[in-house]
Amino acid sequence: MPSILKTLRVVSDPSRLRILLLLRSEELSVAELQEVLGMGQSTISTHLSQLKQVGLVEDRRTGKSNLYKTGTAEDAPLKEILALARTEIPEAADDRIAMRRVLRKRQDKMRSFFDSVAGRLGRDYVPGKSWKSLAEALLCLMPPLVIADLGAGEGAFSLLLAQRASKVIAVDSSSRMIEVGREQAVRYGVENLEFRLGDMEELPIDSSSVDLVFFSQSLHHALHPQRAIAEANRILAAGGRIVILDLVKHRFEEARELYADEWLGFSETEMESMLQKAAFSEIQTSVVHKEPETPQFQTLLAVARKPHAAGESGTPMI
Repeated sequence: MPSILKTLRVVSDPSRLRILLLLRSEELSVAELQEVLGMGQSTISTHLSQLKQVGLVEDRRTGKSNLYKTGTAEDAPLKEILALARTEIPEAADDRIAMRRVLRKRQDKMRSFFDSVAGRLGRDYVPGKSWKSLAEALLCLMPPLVIADLGAGEGAFSLLLAQRASKVIAVDSSSRMIEVGREQAVRYGVENLEFRLGDMEELPIDSSSVDLVFFSQSLHHALHPQRAIAEANRILAAGGRIVILDLVKHRFEEARELYADEWLGFSETEMESMLQKAAFSEIQTSVVHKEPETPQFQTLLAVARKPHAAGESGTPMI
C-alpha cells in the first residue's frame, strides 16, 4: 500500500485534484479529460499515471480507449480533501459543466448522423435541396412569435425571421446599419420588422416583452458578453428562449482588426457558464459547423430557456 506521504504529495497538485473531482462522478477517457480540462494528452497521462501509482485511479479497457475512475484507495480523509478542493479550486465548477457537455456528446448518437448529412449537403449536388430551402421549411414550423434580433446589422436575418414572426425587433449600435435595414424593410414591404438603435448591453426593449432572442454572430462584438446575455434574459417573457450562434474560441488575432471582433469566440464551457449566471435553464451547446479554409472558424450553437417564476406554470412557446 502506498505511503500516506506519497499520496499526499500526489494530491497536492491542483490539476490532479481537478481530475479526481471529475473521476469521482464519472468514468472518463484521456481525450474527454483533455476536452474538459484544456490540457495536453501527455500532461493528462502523466497525472493519471501518478494517481494510479498510489491507487487513487484505476482504468478499464473499452474498445480502443481506456476509461478512468477513482480507485479503491479513496478513503474518508481523501473525501474531505476533495470536498474542500471543490470549493477552493476556482475551475471546479466549470469543470463540472464541461464534463456534463462531454457526456452528452458521448451519448448523442444523432449528432454524428446530422454531421454526416451536413457534410454531404455541402459537397454533393442534389437538385432542389439547399440550406435555404431547408431554412424556409423550418421557418414554416415556427409559431408566430415576438423576436428580438440583437446585433442585427442591416437585418438580413431579421428579414428572414419576419416571414413567420408576429414581430421582429432588430437592434444594432450602428446608425448606418439601422438606416440600411429600414430601407430594405420598406423596399420589400415588410411591416412587422422594426429597427431600433441601441446597445446589446442596454437594450431599448421592454422587460418580458419578447418570446425569442437571437444573437447571430454578434455576441463576440459585445464589450461585456455576460451583460448582453443578462439583458436578453430581462426582455424575455417567462418560458421564452435564447438562441446564440457565435464562433468557437480561436486564436486568429487578425479578426480584431479585420472584423472588429472584441472577443475571439467562446468555448462551450464559457457559453454555458454565462447562460447559467444569467439564470437560464435547459442549456444546450454544440459545435455545428467547421469551415474547411484556414483559419477554420467553427460555429457554436447555444440554446436555453428563461424559466417560469416559482409557482408559475405555463406551456413553452417553442
